Amino acid sequence: MLGEMKMHDVVALLQDVPAKHFESGRALLLRRGQIGTVVMSYPDGAYEVEFADRDGRAFAILSLRPEQLMVLHDTPDFAAA
Repeated sequence: MLGEMKMHDVVALLQDVPAKHFESGRALLLRRGQIGTVVMSYPDGAYEVEFADRDGRAFAILSLRPEQLMVLHDTPDFAAA
């Protein structure tokens, strides 16, 4: 991972992660590639990531290590000349 993740970065899981549904507590398996949003960073380097459905309803919130995540980009960066 290059650089530090920031609040509201869109990220994807790099591995399957077990979780519990945010409201019901039912067991979930979040698959590699599952998309979430960084909602908090911790001093120890971990990140709180919210996973939501297409309607924006959260179904899981997890504390994850940076090596479990990849930041997704929707616009290119300009290369140095």
